[in-house]
Amino acid sequence: MPDYEYIYNHQADLYERLVGHEDYEGNLMRALEGVVDFRGLDVVETGAGTGRVTGMLARLAGSMRVFDRSAHMLARARGRLARSGLAQWRAAVADHRYLPVESGSADVVISGWSVCYLAVNSGEAWQVEVEKGLNEFRRVLRPGGKVILIETLGTGYETPTRPASLADYLGYLEAHGFQSAVVRTDLRFESLEEERELVSFFFGEAMVERVKVEEAGVILPECTGVWWDQRIGNE
Repeated sequence: MPDYEYIYNHQADLYERLVGHEDYEGNLMRALEGVVDFRGLDVVETGAGTGRVTGMLARLAGSMRVFDRSAHMLARARGRLARSGLAQWRAAVADHRYLPVESGSADVVISGWSVCYLAVNSGEAWQVEVEKGLNEFRRVLRPGGKVILIETLGTGYETPTRPASLADYLGYLEAHGFQSAVVRTDLRFESLEEERELVSFFFGEAMVERVKVEEAGVILPECTGVWWDQRIGNE
């Protein structure tokens, strides 16, 4: 089993190479734009990693405040913002539950593949920790703002398949009014050698066997979920 804590704190280069192959059809951004029109909005992104989502939104948002617990990963997100030409942005190391952001100052809080760790790493207290994160998102949102969470629904699967470790957490979101949509975010590689190197690094050796060689390239299927809740900004 890969050591994700080590990856996020020491292997940003390999991680960025991997996610650069993800969602080669561009489905995720279309799904996000179906939830909210980001043009001119004040966006807070938490759990930004190397800036995969940051790069998608920077060209649209009026401002971006970007956070991650790992300074190692965040350095890459800073680089994306510096190259975007966007002037109104800042980035800092921060936890979902303690954001250095003024109350009522954001139109959107978005977090990709990250809030789930509050659930999987907190044992029996997972619900308390998830609620702390969502409460912090509520604090920084203006009335009518949106929380958007992106989480995996199965790498290596062609149909949505909830990881057992996330089942309670995702059920919690739905029980608390979050709507959701599913998109395919398949990864495409140039060669089997490249796929083996990058997929085994993050997902483990067993995932390598789920690859499909197709006309479009070496494809690892993946399903991703987008959850959003507008009510959280109005309570």
